Amino acid sequence: MNNPYETLGVPPTATADEIRKAYRKLAKQHHPDLNPGKAESERRFKDVTAAYNLLSDAEKRARFDRGEIDAAGQERGFNPFQGGGPFHGGGGGPFQGGFARGRGGESFSAEDLQDAFGNLFGNRGFGFGAAGGPRPRARGGNLSLSLPLDFVEAAKGGKRRVTLPDGRSLDVDLPAGLEDGATVRLKGQGLPGASGGPPGDALITVSVRPHPWFRREGGAVHLDLPVTLAEAVLGARVRVPTVDGAVMLAIPRGANNGTRLRLKGKGLPEADGRSRGDQFVTVRIALPDPPDPALEAFVKGYTPPEGYNPRKGMEG
Repeated sequence: MNNPYETLGVPPTATADEIRKAYRKLAKQHHPDLNPGKAESERRFKDVTAAYNLLSDAEKRARFDRGEIDAAGQERGFNPFQGGGPFHGGGGGPFQGGFARGRGGESFSAEDLQDAFGNLFGNRGFGFGAAGGPRPRARGGNLSLSLPLDFVEAAKGGKRRVTLPDGRSLDVDLPAGLEDGATVRLKGQGLPGASGGPPGDALITVSVRPHPWFRREGGAVHLDLPVTLAEAVLGARVRVPTVDGAVMLAIPRGANNGTRLRLKGKGLPEADGRSRGDQFVTVRIALPDPPDPALEAFVKGYTPPEGYNPRKGMEG
């Protein structure tokens, strides 16, 4: 596996925030859902996710920086019982007969070496814990991935199939009202633990795509609604899109450009999980394009009421 810093394109001095931003950018670029059938993108997605999993864990990052583990999170310690090392015996394999020879001809058993190296290295790398006991159970690492969602998908929530960096696919129940950058934790779906320890978690970071009509402010949804001049002057009932589907809205007679109307409870779930925000609809008068000669002729013959001045108080 490549150096995780190089995989994410950050220097070894990068902050946790810089690492997170680099991962999110690359994960969006190479996510399998956005690159169907592209094996190279899938491979890159797995690589950047694995790099982020290591560097986002402060303890693992420190151990990698000290050279204790490699980019895959595996111990770098050497095994003196394998051939080619300084205690390799002659003949057909290492430690023939269970012994190695020192310079003075004295013999060392595997148990002697276990004791010697165990004391020197704190029993790391030999399958033993402190004082020669078994290694302690260790929780597995977390898996991280980015999940792109449309605005309405994030607003409504529901089931979504995700592919984890290790290749597994899961059906996930996403809560309604997810914001861009929100994280969903799947307990026990991360990397397996060591020595019987519990598995880590899978962390899904949501990336919400912008919507052509809707925009979000907390639990409120905002929408600019084009209306005709006649609808604004005379009033009308028109269909208005919401995250739950279109509803009828009454445009009041004489509605001005910028008039704001409210659809109660048509926004997004509030933090308490029991109520919903509102949808606010702002009236935007839309004139015909190209200009309508009949409308122009009508306006030329129209005389505003005496004293009417839409710019009153702005003359300075």
